[in-house]
Amino acid sequence: MNRETASIKPPKGPRAAPRGRALLIRRRFQFAGAMLFGAILPWLLRGPLLPGTMWEAAPVNTLAGNAVAVMIAFWLRLSIEVYPGIRRSAVILPAALGGHGTIVVWFLLSRLPYERVALLGGLILHMAWLYLLYVYAERDLRRTIGVVPFGAIDQLKRILSVDWRPLRRPRLADVQKCDAIVADFAADLPDEWEAFLADAALDGRMVYQVKQLSESLTGRVELEHLSENSFGSLLPARGYFYLKAMGDFLFALAILPVALPLMAVVALAIRIEGPGDILFRQKRVGHAGKRITVYKFRTMNTVAMDDERQAAMTSDDDARITRVGRTLRTLRLDELPQMFNILKWEMSWIGPRPEAEVLSVWYTSEIPFYRYRHVVKPGISGWAQVNQGHVAQVDEVHEKLQYDFYYIKYFSPWLDLLILFRTIKTMLSGFGAR
Repeated sequence: MNRETASIKPPKGPRAAPRGRALLIRRRFQFAGAMLFGAILPWLLRGPLLPGTMWEAAPVNTLAGNAVAVMIAFWLRLSIEVYPGIRRSAVILPAALGGHGTIVVWFLLSRLPYERVALLGGLILHMAWLYLLYVYAERDLRRTIGVVPFGAIDQLKRILSVDWRPLRRPRLADVQKCDAIVADFAADLPDEWEAFLADAALDGRMVYQVKQLSESLTGRVELEHLSENSFGSLLPARGYFYLKAMGDFLFALAILPVALPLMAVVALAIRIEGPGDILFRQKRVGHAGKRITVYKFRTMNTVAMDDERQAAMTSDDDARITRVGRTLRTLRLDELPQMFNILKWEMSWIGPRPEAEVLSVWYTSEIPFYRYRHVVKPGISGWAQVNQGHVAQVDEVHEKLQYDFYYIKYFSPWLDLLILFRTIKTMLSGFGAR
């Protein structure tokens, strides 16, 4: 058995937040403050600010509604923040809107009396509390993780967002200032180190497996072999797979009346700019390797090219892109016609992007396990797109596939929700557009 230790040096960078802020970053403290500002304070503001007395039906219902909204938002934050590449500030607004929006819908459906101003005040005060905590206590926070010095831990050196603290002896006193501990459970650990990890878990400390922690922090799954999902299977959760497909279809159907006028405006802009087809149709590879025809608004001039592979790629500042097309690509509006692919049950709103058939054949011949990305439906937006942007070359596709495998491995509504939030940010910033 190999018990050689591995070395890892903590990266240089900002120091961890002062321990004086420990109370401010505790979840219980944040939740209590959110309940105070988001639910109780709007209820107490009777008299000059809000009409009525505290014990009337509308104020009491609003108090209960705001309290439930805070709990829903807190649950959403805890569910989403386990995923990588997410700053806590990016979760505050969507989680709060999700919680309070759910309560508004409930009041509208139930027709119970409530106070609109108090509901709005609860949302504003709730978000203000969380943003103030983030700015003062969490913005520059770096996690410190103790590293058990055995096994395959060298990969952690590439992750610079964490302060790694090599442990020299199996003592709980040495990890008092660490947020968690990481170890390679597959290594042949000495008995005293195994006892140390057991004691750490009993002490309530987070103990991570090095592989899962690396995936969580980078958002990628290494392509050394096919990687099972969190349930130990290569096949994603089928229950959510079918539920997601139904939700995709119903949502596309619901927003079609709004999307059609927008698509008509885009089509008119393309037609005014010059001759040519309004829609671009391309054979791509979809779920289970089936060939599908994907629809997009045409954003490029048609130019004859001998190399099919090169014709299917789009480079930075591609001369074929039209003026209107550049705007459509930046705002991702060129993808709107793929709603019809969703209505045909061929695509999803979120999933690995479908590749052109000629590129898919090339990538399959060059990259091991490439076809595994077809185990879920392709999407209009995906985990790779919000992290990496548009790519085409094999070396870039190799990294993109790591993101796709991460999405498949952790296939869940929470990861889809995170991708949705980051897609909105991507649309506003134009990140990765070509």
